[in-house]
Amino acid sequence: MTFTRGFHPDSINRRQFLTQASAALLATSALAKAAAQAVDTAPSTVEVKTVYGRLRGMQGNKLTTFRGIPYAGSVSGANRFKAAPPLSPWEGVRDAVQLGAPSLQPGRTSRGNEPAPSEECLFLNVWTPAADGRKRPVMFYSHGGGFTTGSGGASYQDGGNLARTWDVVVVATNHRLGLMGYLYLGDLGGVEYTGNQGVTDIRDGLKWVHDNIAAFGGDPNNVMIFGESGGGGKTSALYAMPSAAPYFNKASIESGPGIRIYPRDSAAETTLMVLKQLGIEKADWRKLLDVPAEKLVEVQVELGKQRSGPLTQGGGSKGMTGNPVPGGFGPVLDGVILPNHPFDPKAPDISRSKPLIVGYNHDEMNFFFAQSRSTDIYEMDDAALRARLEKDLGENAGPVLEAYKMSRPEASPADLYVAITTARFAGIGERTIAERKFAQHGAPVYMYVFRHESDRLIPGTQHKMGAAHAAEIAYKFNNVQPRPANAATPQAGSPMGDTSPSSVQAAHNMSEFWSTFARTGHPSAKGQPAWPAYNDKARPTMMIDAECKVINDPDPLERKVWDRIDAVTKT
Repeated sequence: MTFTRGFHPDSINRRQFLTQASAALLATSALAKAAAQAVDTAPSTVEVKTVYGRLRGMQGNKLTTFRGIPYAGSVSGANRFKAAPPLSPWEGVRDAVQLGAPSLQPGRTSRGNEPAPSEECLFLNVWTPAADGRKRPVMFYSHGGGFTTGSGGASYQDGGNLARTWDVVVVATNHRLGLMGYLYLGDLGGVEYTGNQGVTDIRDGLKWVHDNIAAFGGDPNNVMIFGESGGGGKTSALYAMPSAAPYFNKASIESGPGIRIYPRDSAAETTLMVLKQLGIEKADWRKLLDVPAEKLVEVQVELGKQRSGPLTQGGGSKGMTGNPVPGGFGPVLDGVILPNHPFDPKAPDISRSKPLIVGYNHDEMNFFFAQSRSTDIYEMDDAALRARLEKDLGENAGPVLEAYKMSRPEASPADLYVAITTARFAGIGERTIAERKFAQHGAPVYMYVFRHESDRLIPGTQHKMGAAHAAEIAYKFNNVQPRPANAATPQAGSPMGDTSPSSVQAAHNMSEFWSTFARTGHPSAKGQPAWPAYNDKARPTMMIDAECKVINDPDPLERKVWDRIDAVTKT
């Protein structure tokens, strides 16, 4: 069973939409930053010593930044599709003031301060209050974009405000994506070709942090990994990866519940599809090492067009929990790097002692429907809603619709459809992770729903964007800043946030929750309710907003109908 047609969470439009939607917010925030910098010290250079050599960064406005730091060796030529070799040391001082190249990906060229994508993309960025040898918590972020697009240098996830406000060190990496990051060749080339080079890149970034972050004012023994959407899937994989385990202490999985990953047979079938597209025989698979990288990206795009649906995960009602189908790219159950599915049938034993945050946004799917201009969804009547659900859910459509109508008696057909598809996209999966983590009776797990709504209208409709997918990114990075008194009134909201007092407060709350979790393993924010750990009785869930609140077992009728469907499909 597949997701609603007409959108794809991993498409390049996600990146374009985020960039365009956040432009007004970022421009207004830039005025605030410029005003602050005018009364602060002028930027100057600063140097640190790493195990590979000296780096030169920039400092000013109570923030020190290092950009475009290489963290592993070359991944082109003979190293293509393998784990990266170690980084070679350098002589002298290397500038770390410009962003590094993002991974090759469909449709992307240079943008803003970011260079054009490249096969050589293993760079990271560090934001720190000061490179002073203090032991601050480290917050290590994996960007979204599925496993196919994005970068660690996107402006809306800039780590400066988070670092400066809460006295933490923030790190974000670029890493291999798509076919370059997840083509499985293990059946043809052996254990060097596990199909998990994208997540071993991130692991190598974590190892770099472990070996070097003390020089940047961070504590290598207090590292939180977190990520949104595809970054949540990457974080799920890292949480279950034995070779990554020594390098982090806690995690947050946001709007991207990676419960299952590609089985080897599915990944191997994708490899055969790639070879067929290129006219290469299995016995000649090494010719892949000589194919121009841009051609491989074209093949990735073509395979995406051939898949049976836009979110072709399989797995029945719980859309994100099933086995991904051939033709796509993501972490592989290779038995070496990833010996088990991250959260199926249980939470990974290897991270039993590591606290976890999981959650999603209340109106995730509005983002994708807006992205794909699926305005007909917001004009549905009851009959059209039922027809869509029967296409999506088959015989389960009736029970699901009945439960949601009872749970939300005032909701329109469009609101019901957004709620049901949001549950299938992320809500059910995030709760499943929370329940399986709790069942370990190890470190605590904390559940949230991001509820702060944007008043921006979905283009072509009178329907508000609400708390859509990716909306929380600017909030957890505290990049929703008050506008200067002399600034023009901003547009009333955007998917990335606005500059209203309530949005600024919501950003303050969320970024404080995340930074205190990074510091102590327990999320808290001054003036907000205590956030209790999740359990399978009360099911306490933090609603994140300008005024946060804890609700026990939110939407129980909805939870129970999905549980009943899941129980039937397992018999």
